[in-house]
Amino acid sequence: MTGTLSGSAWLLLVVAFGAIVPIVPTGAAVSGTAAFAFHEHPYLISVVVASGAAGAYLGDLVMYGMCRLGGERLARRLRWLRDEEHLTGVKDRLRARQVPVLLVSRLIPGGRVPVLLAAAFAGIPWRTFVVANLPACVLWSVVYAAIGLAGGSVFGEPWQGVLAAVVLILLVNQAITWFAKRRKPSTSDASG
Repeated sequence: MTGTLSGSAWLLLVVAFGAIVPIVPTGAAVSGTAAFAFHEHPYLISVVVASGAAGAYLGDLVMYGMCRLGGERLARRLRWLRDEEHLTGVKDRLRARQVPVLLVSRLIPGGRVPVLLAAAFAGIPWRTFVVANLPACVLWSVVYAAIGLAGGSVFGEPWQGVLAAVVLILLVNQAITWFAKRRKPSTSDASG
């Protein structure tokens, strides 16, 4: 049990770091940990969900604070800001519906960073962000843990479930990214 609890602490740190440095596959980390926990200590799945959510929440708070303090200049320097036209659209959606946009952004691969940037640059109050981001992080952690549980329940060995969960997450993320890129030129062709 101690190993699983220290594993949960590591998960929290990995997810928090991945929320700040968006190249870390945080969803795969939660799914893999959930798949492993399913085989070793199924009663600790809630700890995995809580650790993933806490790490995501802490990382998002740090990133949001950095964007609020450092502004667009810091975001460009850290290469978080890449598509300013898309950012303008996200700001408009955030102004209209702050909480739903924050909730959904965590579930869409590649959607969280533009929404965090837009929220910070649009001056969304800390209180609104802190309150709206908490359920978003919990929902995100539950979804990715459920994917890990599915992988863990299908395969008999823990490593097979972890591998299946990670591969599934990577495939889903790649499919969504491919679909978004493929869709993007057709919308600009229609307007041109």
